[in-house]
Formats: sequence, structure tokens, C-alpha cells
Amino acid sequence: MVSLPWKRRATVAPPSYNYSEQNEPVFLTEGNLQYAREKGANDSSPSYQEASGAPVEAQSPLGYHVGPITIIFLNLSKMVGTGVYSTPSSVLTNTGSVGLSLIYWFIGFLIAASSLSVYLEFASYFPNRSGSEVVYLEQAYPRPRYLFPVTFAVQTVVLSFSSSNAIVLAQYLFRINGHSPTPWELKGVAVAGYTVAVLLLAFQTRFSYHLSNAIGMVKLLTLIFVAITGLVVLGGHTSIKNPTSNFHHAFDDTTGSGYGITNAFVKIIFSYQGYENAFNVVNEVRNPVRSIRNSGGISLCIVAVLYMLANIAYFAAVPKDELKKASQIAASLFFERVFGTSGAVKGLNFLIALSAFGNLIAVLLGQSRLIRECGRQGTLPFAPFWVSTRPFGTPLGPYALKWGMTILLILAPPAGDAFNFVVDLAVYPQSFFYFLMAVGLYLVRYRRGKLGLPRLSSQEGGFRAWDVAVLFTIAINLYLLVMPWYPPPGGATGGDVSFWYATYVVTGIGM
Repeated sequence: MVSLPWKRRATVAPPSYNYSEQNEPVFLTEGNLQYAREKGANDSSPSYQEASGAPVEAQSPLGYHVGPITIIFLNLSKMVGTGVYSTPSSVLTNTGSVGLSLIYWFIGFLIAASSLSVYLEFASYFPNRSGSEVVYLEQAYPRPRYLFPVTFAVQTVVLSFSSSNAIVLAQYLFRINGHSPTPWELKGVAVAGYTVAVLLLAFQTRFSYHLSNAIGMVKLLTLIFVAITGLVVLGGHTSIKNPTSNFHHAFDDTTGSGYGITNAFVKIIFSYQGYENAFNVVNEVRNPVRSIRNSGGISLCIVAVLYMLANIAYFAAVPKDELKKASQIAASLFFERVFGTSGAVKGLNFLIALSAFGNLIAVLLGQSRLIRECGRQGTLPFAPFWVSTRPFGTPLGPYALKWGMTILLILAPPAGDAFNFVVDLAVYPQSFFYFLMAVGLYLVRYRRGKLGLPRLSSQEGGFRAWDVAVLFTIAINLYLLVMPWYPPPGGATGGDVSFWYATYVVTGIGM
């Protein structure tokens, strides 16, 4: 009989298999929970996981093509999409001042680093399964059975879109041609761009990662160029007059609005999303905990430094009031101020469009594995459709879902509100599950202690997050769940969209 990857393991082991070849018990019991000892082929240690979850795949059908460089660019390409080029104006508007805006970007790094440590500890416990949150929530909350897997699967399917980055990709492509698009022209180009991204990944996994690495390198060099250009402007070596003016009295006009502060956090967290992308492909990584700990940390630090320098570059070249009005084209405005309307600006706008396209690629790679793992859990109907990698060795089912949901979200909202609404909508439900995941880490630690399993240590290839980092992650996500209900100063329609300010909160809860 052919072994189907979404089928469950037997929860009662035959007596002759009660112990592994290392004389470790194959099954452990704690209360009404049973834990199975399993091992994949990605050079990670055997691990115990609650037996009602999806079993470990002995061999990854997607191969083992993810090395240290690919990890760096998987994370970097998802982080450096459109956020740093499109959200600084919104962050500045919501914080009110240059100084507070820069502080918030640094806090965003601390949030990402703390959350990364939570993911790393979970990966140390479950190093043989891709899918990150799908696996971690399943193992942290095994009872009631299927409650959290089904809830997260529904949220994953409904929010399986990348429309915000596709929209910004279209905006920058039109900026290259100097054309002001109609709403439907903008949507049409966004649909075409996303369709091309899906087709490029549909036929070979190894090529998908090579493409991600190549575009990631271009994205990295582009952001480095922006950072260096900003330092040149700040040094007074361009035609920009008084480049330090925005830094004089940097905290003037700081807002006291709870809505504005929360909205700024949401935009910055959106810009840092991607630090966790490699955890979606853990079972395709050799020695995953050490590899992701090193390469994931490097990618986050690189991005954090370049984000700060890019924001300083914008503030050095563009007057504060003008930057607040920049909407989603802050970087394009920066290039025009520094280089004029020359052909060089069109080239730089193309690089940012390519950066947005690379983000689409990185998100597709990561989230397709997450959706596939939902299928392996049995929480999605027609499991073979989601799990199968035939005929090209790629997850065509998840790719098709991502394409359909993204096209729907591109076409549905009003074009002017689409970016801000989609960003807010994506972050709110994620904050709920990040909160549960961080709390769940303590539950996993407690159960491992009851089972008599050893405490993780870096010397043994594991990772244990600092308690302060876990508690910080819990506090931040709790804040992001509560504060969006706080109304903006302008009343019910005074937010960053033209309709009711909390629409994305209610929509997220409904999902």
C-alpha cells in the first residue's frame, strides 16, 4: 500500500517497536496525550511530537535545496518587498515626527528579533516538519483536537493573498512610464504581475529557489544603493539644500493618538514580516536549527540596518510635509528629488518594482508550504490536492489557491484604499495567532518537562528563547489586538482608508 503523507500514524505502537535503535522510547504518554518519536531525512535530531498531528515525512517530496544562502534570501526577499519603499510616509503621518518614526523602526527590529527567537525554539522541538505556525499551534494546543489547526487553516486560506505587493508593483511600473493609471489599469497590471510570478514557480522547485536568490541579491543591492545615496545626500554632496532640516527638532509634531501609534506599528510589522519565512521550509533544510539560527539572524540584522538607513535617506532628501503626502511612492519621490526626472530614476523605479516582484516570489515559496502542511493535517478538504507535488515536484494546489485569493483581493477593494486595507487586514489575525503561539511555547516547555525530556541547549544543536523575548512578543501582540479599536482623531472615517477605521479588525475577527 502506498504511504500517503496526510495519513495519521498509528497511536499505539507494537510492543517490538516500543524503543528506537538509540534505546529511546518511540511513544511517551502524558495524561491523555501521546507523543511519537520521529525523524526526517534533513539531518536533524529525532523529536517527539503529539501523535494526533500530521506525521513527519521521512523524505521531503520537495527535495533539500535550501542552504544558508537561500535561507538569507528567502527571509530578506519577503521582508524587503514594498514595505520600506511604501510605508515610511504612512509611519511618519501616524507618528507625527521624524524622531519617533525612526524609534519605531528600531522597535520593529526588536519585535522581529523576539518573534524570531520564539520560532527558533519551536523549530528546535519540531525540526522535521515544514509549515511553521501550522505545526507549532498544532503541537502547542493539541486539545480540543482540530480546534486550532482548523481555525488557523481557515485563516490561512482566507488570507492567502499578496495583493498589497502586487498593487505596489503595478504602481512602480506605471511610474517608470510616467503614466497615471486608472484604477482598473492599476488592477490589471497587478493581476498580470502576480500571474507571471506563479507561473515562474509552478514547474521546478530548484529553479524557484535559484530565482529567489537572484532577485534577492538585486533587492539587497538596491536597498544598499538607497542607503549609500542617503548618506551622500546627508553629507551635503548633492543639490539637495539643507539635507539635515528634517532632523532639527526631530520630535516636533509628535502625535499622542493611540490610533496613530498603533497604525504605525502595524505598518512597520508588515515591513519586517519575512524574518520567519525559512521556518515554512524547515523540512527542506539540512540541519535546520543551526542553519536558520545563523542565516536567519544575519538576514534580519542586515535588513534592520538598511531599513534605518533608508528612512534616514528619505528624511534627508524629502521635506517632511511632502513625504507625508507621498502615499505608497515614497522611494520614487526620493529618487526624483536626488536624481531629477532623468532615465536613472526610471531605472531605479524598475529596481523597486523588481523588489516587489521578488517579494511575491518569496511569499509564494513560504506560504505554499504552510498551506500544504494544513492539507497534511487533514484540516482542508480534498487533502490530496493540497499535498500532491505532481507532476513537477511543486505544490501546485497551494499555488493555485494563492493566485485565486490574490486576484480576488486585487479586484475587490477600491484601488486607492487597497494597499492600506490589505496591510491592516493581514496583520490583525496574524497578531492573534502570534500571541497564541508565544503563549503556547510555555505550554510546550511544561509538557516536555512532564515527559522528562531534556532542556534545550545550543551546545546540543537546539535553541531556547529568553523569557524576556517571549514575554515581549506576547505583550506586543496583545497590544496589537486591543488598540486598533481605539478611534482616530478624525472620527469613524478618520483612519488611513476612506471607510470605517476598524473595518479590517471586524473583518479579521470574522475570518
